[in-house]
Amino acid sequence: MATLQALLFDVDGTLADTERDGHRPAFNMAFEEAGLDWNWDEVLYGELLSVTGGKERIRYYLEKFNTDFEKPEAFDEFVKGLHAAKTKFYTQLMAEGRIPLRPGVEALINEAKAEGMRMAVVTTTTPQNVTALLENTLGPDSESWFEVIAAGDIVPAKKPAPDIYDWALDKMNLTPADAIAFEDSRNGILSSLGANLKTIITINGYTKDDDFSEADIVLDQMGDASNPFTVLAGDAQGHTYLNLDLVRKIHAA
Repeated sequence: MATLQALLFDVDGTLADTERDGHRPAFNMAFEEAGLDWNWDEVLYGELLSVTGGKERIRYYLEKFNTDFEKPEAFDEFVKGLHAAKTKFYTQLMAEGRIPLRPGVEALINEAKAEGMRMAVVTTTTPQNVTALLENTLGPDSESWFEVIAAGDIVPAKKPAPDIYDWALDKMNLTPADAIAFEDSRNGILSSLGANLKTIITINGYTKDDDFSEADIVLDQMGDASNPFTVLAGDAQGHTYLNLDLVRKIHAA
């Protein structure tokens, strides 16, 4: 039986509710700045989340929901510009402290750091967004706690493809049996499972109805001593919040 050597964290929806409270309003701010009358409300954004990647999400919106929009001649540059503006507004929201970490996230990361557990970020969001979240929640040097930041366009095929996890494992010189993934969505678990990783799911409002039947455990949140999680599927083995001891037990099960 392989010993757990690394924790691989998704970001959006897993570490913080960034989709609803960060990315969505940042997209709307970018649209307004560009003089567009587009508005992505919470319901529409939930549908757009079926596609991973911000630029991909803009394209999907125009293909399925706003088909009357006349695309400019330099459409690729138009999409890139909108996405760059959205990233600017997202980092601004983060700097203002608008998006806290989800319950139990900071405690688990701090415990893992204290015990010398290797950690990585594995996400489809941009590196700038990762930096903004970590620095404005865990502190200015916290990005250095993560051995690898696998983010953005570092691989061509985004989640649900397993490529980003495969890339991170390769960079860390690990096998899938050496690590465990933390995800929150169907696309996320398809990606981690495609890389043959055991996976812990913490759902959120957008993903609560996703199919997580292949997950090793499904929780409503990581939780802490004063704010216990609810187990939606799997065995928490007597624990009431996610700490490194429980993570190791799930990995070994």
